[in-house]
Amino acid sequence: MSAPRKATAESENLESTNKHRNTRKAFGKDMEGEDSNLKDVISWESLPSSSQTPRSVTREVLAKEDSSEEVKFSPQSSQNDYEDILKDATESDSDPSIWATSGFLRDKWSSEDEELAGPSQTVPPQLHDDSTRVPLGENKDYINASYIRIMNSGEEYFYIAAQGPLPSTTDDFWQMVLENNSNVIVMITKEIEGGVVKCHHYWPISMKKPLELKNCRIFMENYQILQCFIIRIFQVVRKSTGTSHFIKHLQFTNWPDHGTPAPVDGFIKYVRYVRKSHLTGPVLVHCSAGVGRTGVFLCVDVVFCAIEKNFPFNIKNIVAQMREQRYGMIQTKEQYCFCYKVVLEVLQKILTFD
Repeated sequence: MSAPRKATAESENLESTNKHRNTRKAFGKDMEGEDSNLKDVISWESLPSSSQTPRSVTREVLAKEDSSEEVKFSPQSSQNDYEDILKDATESDSDPSIWATSGFLRDKWSSEDEELAGPSQTVPPQLHDDSTRVPLGENKDYINASYIRIMNSGEEYFYIAAQGPLPSTTDDFWQMVLENNSNVIVMITKEIEGGVVKCHHYWPISMKKPLELKNCRIFMENYQILQCFIIRIFQVVRKSTGTSHFIKHLQFTNWPDHGTPAPVDGFIKYVRYVRKSHLTGPVLVHCSAGVGRTGVFLCVDVVFCAIEKNFPFNIKNIVAQMREQRYGMIQTKEQYCFCYKVVLEVLQKILTFD
């Protein structure tokens, strides 16, 4: 009697696979338009709000009395800001051992991205406030992820900052995606960098075979490889209900093993494309440990939104807000300075735009 049951299960899987494979034709048409969408993303004319010219937006941001220091950049000023944040953190009421675990009390800063997460690594836990952790299911189970809410000029920007999935946490990761109704996953790492595993391959290896998990089945509907990042379209099907949730998975592939991306144009295009793609739920961002590159992305995204809306911004304040909610966000001085370099590049392009 067991053989018929096995055959039935296999036929159900085949039927489900064929059913959801049919959606790929529609997605193929959508992906054909990605190049034109990217051209729109990298057009500096589209950066300011529709009611203002690029030149007037930048002049107004720079002219605001309380924002002149906020957008002024020099390597020395950004380094001083970072040291101020470090001082504020160590002088707070928090347990100093917590800050030390998160990397705040390092005397020497390295240009290397010091994220050591991955299946082959022993990773110090990224401690965070229990009030900001992302709970899973009715029992509010644990996953290494934090809700990050950043306020700027009266507007709130909502994200999930997470550790890159491990083989043992892949089911939990996708459960988090579904429960929070996120339609965009931002991945800022390769699976392997410098011979070290940084993140588990947590999606289907091909369009022909779905990834079978405990509570869901994941189909890769389409993908497109660009110079600096990869676009993947996933359909996540809940096994209990058969309902589908579509995900745009955006993996930045141009971050070097050491340091930060140079030139910065590729990262600028990537951040703006992510924002253009976001529709529902918090933007879910992960790198390896979910603090260094993840923090850079969140900071730059908030500033880009501020520039588009002609709002003042303060990078130091943005970073401080993130660190109050997840310890260690932006791990090195080089990452902190990189935020300024990216923003400066955008403002300079706007100023020279005719």
